[in-house]
Amino acid sequence: MRDGFKSSFENESQNQTKISGPPPLTTVEPENAIFLLSLAKAAQTRWSHLSLASRNRKSATIKSFFKWAFQSGILKQDLSLQIQSPRVPQKMPHYISTDEALLIVKSFKDQPPDSHQNSQEELLFLLLYGGGLRVSEACQLTWRQFHLQTRSLRILGKGQKERIVVLPKMVLAKLAHWQPQCKTEFVFGNQPLNRRTAYAWIQRRGQLVGLHAPLHPHALRHSYATHLLTGGVNLRILQELLGHESLIATQKYTHLSLDALARTMESHHPLGAHED
Repeated sequence: MRDGFKSSFENESQNQTKISGPPPLTTVEPENAIFLLSLAKAAQTRWSHLSLASRNRKSATIKSFFKWAFQSGILKQDLSLQIQSPRVPQKMPHYISTDEALLIVKSFKDQPPDSHQNSQEELLFLLLYGGGLRVSEACQLTWRQFHLQTRSLRILGKGQKERIVVLPKMVLAKLAHWQPQCKTEFVFGNQPLNRRTAYAWIQRRGQLVGLHAPLHPHALRHSYATHLLTGGVNLRILQELLGHESLIATQKYTHLSLDALARTMESHHPLGAHED
């Protein structure tokens, strides 16, 4: 976007000779600045059919350009202050209940234990819900990242940020049982598990146990975070477990259900169990 605006300025000087080269960007006169702002406003109107996130991103680009032009002395007035970005409402993460999670765990036990694919599907579910891994992290997991003595996984997440994930006993036991049978570098075979396969496994499992909404891998990571937070885990600890760079990204999990809040109130507040 900035390059587009720069081009509009530079196009005015196309008649300059090749010897002298294009002149540097100069100060824009007030009347031209008003015209430039009207172009930006018109562009925002044309973007009305786009999603809020797309409109917000494009508007932020215009604001950034105007800010740069003002700081560079090209604009005498900071036009970025007149560009409004649409507010993007925060999406509530989709997650399953504790009962639904345990129902899925039970569904694996109800199937033949010697089924290779069933074991792999169970391990994937446990890594996503029991370890809070992103689907890409689970699919690419190698045995070198698994440390039985410390009950942990060493995960290299977004932005090459490394984190240690401590595993629940059930996840640990499944990995410890699976490791001697698997002679490959990757946990799921000779190469990383295909993400489409992972999505298909999780979605089919949700259908198998009769969940109302389609189940996706990231919903299990959301469920991991939600259930830990509901159980009393500190937000900072949860941030580390999830590998979030900023606490802001973790705060979206503070959406405890009204039922959970009501039960907490009844259990812990002196007036919770009071009857008239």
